[in-house]
Amino acid sequence: MSDELTKGATDSQLFHDLDAEASATEIESLCMQCHKNGTTRLLLTRIPHFKSVILMAFECTHCGLKNNEVQSGESIQEYGLVHQLRCTSKADLNRQIVRNNTASISIPEFEFTAPPATNSSLTTAEGLITRFIEDLAADQDQRKEAVPEVYQAIEVLLEKLRNALLLPEEDGETESPHAFIMVVDDPTGNSYVENLCAPKPDPKLAIRQFRRTREQMIQMGLLNAEADDSQWSEREKELVGQGRRTNLRKEMEAAKKVMQAVREASEANEIMTFPANCSSCNMPGDTRMQMVDIPHFQEVIIMSTTCEHCGFKSNEVKCGGAISDKAKRITLIIEDKDDLSRDILKSETSAFKIPELDLDMYAGTLGGRFTTIEGLLRQVHDELDRRIPFLEGDSAVAERRQRFLQFLSRLEEAADGKQFPLTLTLDDPMAHSYIQNIYAPDPDPNMTIEEYERTFEENEDLGLNDMIVENYDQTANTETA
Repeated sequence: MSDELTKGATDSQLFHDLDAEASATEIESLCMQCHKNGTTRLLLTRIPHFKSVILMAFECTHCGLKNNEVQSGESIQEYGLVHQLRCTSKADLNRQIVRNNTASISIPEFEFTAPPATNSSLTTAEGLITRFIEDLAADQDQRKEAVPEVYQAIEVLLEKLRNALLLPEEDGETESPHAFIMVVDDPTGNSYVENLCAPKPDPKLAIRQFRRTREQMIQMGLLNAEADDSQWSEREKELVGQGRRTNLRKEMEAAKKVMQAVREASEANEIMTFPANCSSCNMPGDTRMQMVDIPHFQEVIIMSTTCEHCGFKSNEVKCGGAISDKAKRITLIIEDKDDLSRDILKSETSAFKIPELDLDMYAGTLGGRFTTIEGLLRQVHDELDRRIPFLEGDSAVAERRQRFLQFLSRLEEAADGKQFPLTLTLDDPMAHSYIQNIYAPDPDPNMTIEEYERTFEENEDLGLNDMIVENYDQTANTETA
C-alpha cells in the first residue's frame, strides 16, 4: 500500500493544494459486503477550513457498494480545544463548524451530549442540531412500544432541539427563551467554529485550551492502555505534561543544558541546527537557533525554519530567565515612522491590541516574535490574509469578506506609516514582552509600563498554581512511593 501511495505522489510533498489537476491514488482493497476486491481512491489535499484532509472513496464493481469519507490530515495539536458558542439568533445557527471525528458536541441547557462521530464534517450549528433530531427520531416508534419511559424522555429532548431552531433573525433587547450554548470539545485541537467578528474576538464565542486526560490519550492512540502505573507517569510527561506536579529539577536541568548549549554556540558566533518537521507540509527539515541579548531587557532565543519542500518559513522567539512575580502591560503611542522602527519582542504568552485599527489579538497569536513594530503589523496582515478560515470559497459571505478586506487595507496603511496616531498595547502575564525605549536610559514619554497581579485563572492557564518550587524532591518521592 505504501508503494502505491508513493507512486501516486508527484513529489516529496504529501498534501497538495486542491486543483483541477489533482490526481487520486487507487488502491485495491477488500469489500466488507461481498468480501471481494474493490477499489479505494485516496486524495491527500489542502482545502479551506479543513486545512490538510484525506478524501477517500470506495467502490465495489461486484456488489455495487459505494462509500465516501473525509478524514483530517492535520497532526494532533499540543493542546485540546473547547469552543463555546452562545446561539441567540439565526446568524449564530448559520455559523460554519468544522467538526473533527474526535470532537463531541454538547448543549448543557438540554443536558445533551453527542459523542465523537464516525466521520469528520463541515456543517453549521443548525446542521448539527438537525442531524441530532433525525438520529434521535429514527427509532422512536419502536421505543414507544418497547420502552415508553425512554420514548418520553427523548420526546422532551426533541422538543427542546426543535425549539432551538426557532431563534429570531436578529438579537433583540431581550434574549430569546430558546437561546442555548453549544460546546465543541475536541481533544486533537482540530475542530473550528466560525468567528463572525474576525479578526476581532467574537463576544459569543469562547475558546479554551486544555490538557488531555488519560482516557482521551488512550482513545487517540497516544498511550498504551495496558501499561502499568510507572509507564503511565513517564509517558504522560513525555507527551503533554499531563501530570502538573512533575519533577522540576529534571526539567530545569534539561532547560539549563539547552540554554548553555545555545549560549556557547552564540558566543562562538555559530548557529545551532537541529532536525524538525515542517508545520505546513510535515516534511523533515532543519530549524536554526541562536541566542540574542536585548539591551535593557534579557536574553532570548531566536528560532528560524525554512522548508525546502513547500517554501514555508517560520520565525519564533523563546524567552528565557525566571518567571516574573507580576504581569506586565506596555502601552505605546505611535506618532510617526520612527516609532514604527522600534524593536518589539512579543512573547508567545502576550496579547496585543491597537484600538484605532480594531485589532485585538489573543495571547498565543503568531507565537513569539522579535521584530520591529512595522514588521509585526505586516506579519499580522500576512497571517490574517492567509489563515483566517471561512472567508474564502463559495461559502464566504460577501459582506463579511468585504469588511475583512477593508480591515486588511487599514492594517497595511498603518504599516506603511499612513495612519497616526496609534495606540499599541502589549499585555503579557509572564512579563516577557518588550518595546524598545529610544530614550533609554531616560523614561520614554510615549510609553507606559504597568505591573499588576496575575489572576488565579491566568496562573492556572500558565500552570503556575500547581508548580512546586520548594521541596519538590520530597514531593516526587512521595508520589512515586
